[in-house]
Amino acid sequence: MKILLLGKNGQVGWELQRALAPLGELIALDRQRTAKGLTGDLSDLAGLKATIFAIKPDVIVNAAAYTAVDKAQAEVVLARTINALACQVIAEAATELGAWCIHYSTDYVFDGTGCEPWQETDSTQPINIYGSTKLEGEHFIQASGCQHLIFRTSWVYAARGQNFAKTMLRLAQERDSLQVIDDQIGAPTGAELIADVTAHALRVALVKPEVSGIYHLVASGETSWHCYAQVVLDSARECDVNILVESSAVHPIATKAYPTPAKRPHNSRLNTTKLTHTFNIVLPAWEVGVKRMVMELF
Repeated sequence: MKILLLGKNGQVGWELQRALAPLGELIALDRQRTAKGLTGDLSDLAGLKATIFAIKPDVIVNAAAYTAVDKAQAEVVLARTINALACQVIAEAATELGAWCIHYSTDYVFDGTGCEPWQETDSTQPINIYGSTKLEGEHFIQASGCQHLIFRTSWVYAARGQNFAKTMLRLAQERDSLQVIDDQIGAPTGAELIADVTAHALRVALVKPEVSGIYHLVASGETSWHCYAQVVLDSARECDVNILVESSAVHPIATKAYPTPAKRPHNSRLNTTKLTHTFNIVLPAWEVGVKRMVMELF
C-alpha cells in the first residue's frame, strides 16, 4: 500500500510520519518541491494535482491546512485555496484513483453556542473565515464521492511546533502573572493521539469501507483555556521548571476582554461516541496527554 502524507512537518503531520510508517510505503511531503518535482504545497493546486497522479497513492492523508485563524480574516483567498480548493483537488484525484482520503477539520465549523458536545449530524454555522473554509473543504470531499475519513478535532498541541501550552510555558518563565480566557470550553488533544487513532481507523477502513464519513476526534473530558494553562504550569513545576507565575496569579478573564479579529467559539466540545463505537477505541483524558507533553519538553 502506498500512502501520500501532506503537511509532514506540522504538529499532526510529524506524528503521522511515525504512526503511518508501519502500514505501507509512506511518501511524506511538505510545501517544498522535491528533486523529483513533487510538492505538498496546497496553495499550488496544479502542482498538487500533478504530484498526486505522479505518485498514484492508495491513501492520501491531508494534514496540511491554513490555521492562522486571525490572519484568515484578511487572507481569505489564500485560506480558501488551502483549506477548501486544495481539498477539492485531493478528493477528486482520490476518486479517480480509487484512493482513500483522510482529512482533518475543526470544531470551528460550528457556531460555538450552547453547552452540549457537538455531534457530527448537528447543523454547521461557522463564525469566522477559518471555520467557513474548513467546512467548504469538508463539502468538497463529500461531494467528490471518494471514500474518506474526516476527523474534526480541536485545541491541538504537541511537543513539536507552536501551540497554546508552549506559549503559556514561555510566558510563565518571563512574567509573574497571566490572564487566560475561562469562558471557552473544549478538550486539549495531542497530535500523537490524533495520529494513532488515524492509523487504527485506516486499518479498519481498508477492510470495512462502509465506515467512510465524518468523525469527531478529541481527548475525553473538557476544560477551559484557564484551567488548561494551570495544568500545564503545574506539570512544569513537577518537572522542576522555574515557573515565575504562582497558581493564584493565573487570572481568569472573559473572551470579551481579549478581542481578536476572528470570533472564537465558546463551546468547542465534540461528541466522540460515533468514533469510539465505530472503531472500538477508548480516548484518554485530556490531562494525560498534556502532562506527558510537558515531561517530553523538560
